[in-house]
Amino acid sequence: MIKTPPSGSPAVRKMFSSIAGKYDFLNRLFSLGTDIRWRRELASEIPESGSLPVLDVATGTADVSLAMEEMHPGGGLIIGTDFSLPMLQVGANKIADKKGRRIRLTAGDAYALPFRSDTFGAVTIAFGLRNLVHRIDGMKEMIRVLAPGGRMVILEFSPIDRPLAGPFFRLYFHRIMPFLGGIISGNPAAYQYLPDSVDRFPDPVTLAGEMMEAGFTEVKYRPLTMGIAYLHTGIKAV
Repeated sequence: MIKTPPSGSPAVRKMFSSIAGKYDFLNRLFSLGTDIRWRRELASEIPESGSLPVLDVATGTADVSLAMEEMHPGGGLIIGTDFSLPMLQVGANKIADKKGRRIRLTAGDAYALPFRSDTFGAVTIAFGLRNLVHRIDGMKEMIRVLAPGGRMVILEFSPIDRPLAGPFFRLYFHRIMPFLGGIISGNPAAYQYLPDSVDRFPDPVTLAGEMMEAGFTEVKYRPLTMGIAYLHTGIKAV
């Protein structure tokens, strides 16, 4: 049995850093490109207008930041932050391939974001919230940097329990994907961590309650692709 590191530990940072070079390729392979559509769905939740910058927490290789820039060409600055420097370097290389980008990347800890309070018109996090041991503390830090009236958008996997799709998905998610991911990436624990961390993650109703506990209002969520992933949104009260 492969032992995976606990969410939010220094070992998780090391793990993501070790697979940075193959992260994008394996995301596309295992999702059959669906992850691209999911990130575009997240980007569609960002308000069209507004002069305030947008923050993408746990930006990884900057896929969400790139999706937001593409879908909102007239928007303002997009800042991506992550705790893994190798992941940020991959993202920086992707951004450098494009001219006129409005994206800036910086290292940062989700529990202590290096930004002033009430700074951002929107904050996003995609597939990163489950890496936080103390989710509510992390969300409180994200709401701190949001401007009043700003929107939080979370994209995250959810344990799937549908009678027909559930067994097939669990076989793929818990057996096939970790096996192939371990071979291709050279780090079996990294791709066993994914299903393990999703199993530990709360269902959408519970997460909505945690968002309200953190201080968000108008909390909503909707499923993507038969509930494999969910989009959650909330507002910082004015």
